Amino acid sequence: MSKAIDIVKRGRRKHEQFDRQKLHRGVYAACLSVRSHDGEADQAANRVCDAVLIWLDDKPKVTSQDIRRVAGRQLRRYNPEAAYMYEQHQNII
Repeated sequence: MSKAIDIVKRGRRKHEQFDRQKLHRGVYAACLSVRSHDGEADQAANRVCDAVLIWLDDKPKVTSQDIRRVAGRQLRRYNPEAAYMYEQHQNII
């Protein structure tokens, strides 16, 4: 991705640039938390990241909640249990 996407964080935290690796780590961890195999988790995370990047293409600014919603919806296609964990992460902790 060549252009920077500004991510608006919850609360009073500063904005940050979109980081594909950060999204990948979160999706990957959600997959592993429901006992997906390493390769399956990595493949699902890559597919979700690719879909989110396409979604972000025409957006200069989005919220972190927008990204979580879109990523969760995409992950649900590959691993519904992991999608639930990913979407509910902040409510569980």
